[in-house]
Amino acid sequence: MTKIAIIGGGAAGFFAAISAKMHAPEAEVLIFEKTSKCLGKVKISGGGRCNVTNATFNNRLLAEQYPRGEKFLKKAFEQFNAQDTVHWFESRGVALKTYPDGCIFPLSNDSQSIIDCFLSETRKLGIQIILHRGVDAILPLEGGFELKCKEESEFVDRVIVTVGGQPKATGFHFLSELNHHIISPQPSLFTFNMPHESIREFMGLVVEKAVVRIEGQKLIGQGPLLITHWGMSGPAVLQLSAWGARILAEKEYSFAILVNWLDQEKEPALRQTFVDTAKVHGGKMLGNLNPFPIPARLWNFLLTKNSIDPSSRWVDLGQKNIHKLVNCLLNDRYHVEGKTTFKEEFVTAGGVDLPEINVQSMESHRHKGLFFAGEVMDIDGITGGFNFQAAWTTGYIAGKHAALG
Repeated sequence: MTKIAIIGGGAAGFFAAISAKMHAPEAEVLIFEKTSKCLGKVKISGGGRCNVTNATFNNRLLAEQYPRGEKFLKKAFEQFNAQDTVHWFESRGVALKTYPDGCIFPLSNDSQSIIDCFLSETRKLGIQIILHRGVDAILPLEGGFELKCKEESEFVDRVIVTVGGQPKATGFHFLSELNHHIISPQPSLFTFNMPHESIREFMGLVVEKAVVRIEGQKLIGQGPLLITHWGMSGPAVLQLSAWGARILAEKEYSFAILVNWLDQEKEPALRQTFVDTAKVHGGKMLGNLNPFPIPARLWNFLLTKNSIDPSSRWVDLGQKNIHKLVNCLLNDRYHVEGKTTFKEEFVTAGGVDLPEINVQSMESHRHKGLFFAGEVMDIDGITGGFNFQAAWTTGYIAGKHAALG
């Protein structure tokens, strides 16, 4: 009987185990999890709701949402993509809901629905889950592997490594010992700390459509922007942190950002808005009339930031102040000093170098019978369900090919 070990009881691990057992029902499939519980990241993801995937059903467009792994995943999505994910969960009784931004969550709005689905499938298929069993080393043998655990060893035919992203390269030591090249991990999907910026006083304030750029770089983040008590967050910032993960690490998280509070608004149209508003509402106070799709509190903050009295009249604004406000609305500068990551929900850029993995099977080019799935590889996506989609896709492929040999 073929014995397949999955190292890591997270999203990719469970999907790989289920896929392996479905493709080879007679195989013995075991999940080794070093902690006391499985699927911890699934439980807390999306604020406890679990953003299972994204309604990006074009494989090319889907692959473009990954700062690391785009070309690799574009090929992988030919085997299992976002549409397949939706069908997989719905066919197992998990109702899903798609939101306007494309994010897909369980209709229950509870990540436990996803966890219960996985646990039900593993029970039904007879997959063994072994908790408190970390694997310290993988030793290739003739036709199989020896898994070195603290007190004992396990002999298996095939191994799927799904240990997820690691905060430090030392977390991948057992893979380095197998002569796999590890891309040094760096944080991705983090928020920006701005300890010296007074905008933090408006914590909780949201601008629904903003564009954020790193000064001196071409990278941008677009979408809702949230002011927090430590700085800025929201999809626009998380997106930017993902695309800029390595650049920002090199800068030691000290850099400037430029915020366009008006999304795609261009300077000529914005100047015309100022002229038209002053013409029609000249007698009104600046602070009382906000003609832009931003919160009134932010508008007043930007006036004060540019030394413009909110109680002055629109008719008295003048070209000099219009110029200052246009620049501020389109290129508002803030200094970032540090980052905040989401504790257990962290995402990293880095892991096993993709050229060392066969994209058609997720099998190691260095060791036959050794497979990878999920964030242990140098793959990470932006926020919006894309990291889970990569876990399902690579887990499905790794499980299938580990089962079929």
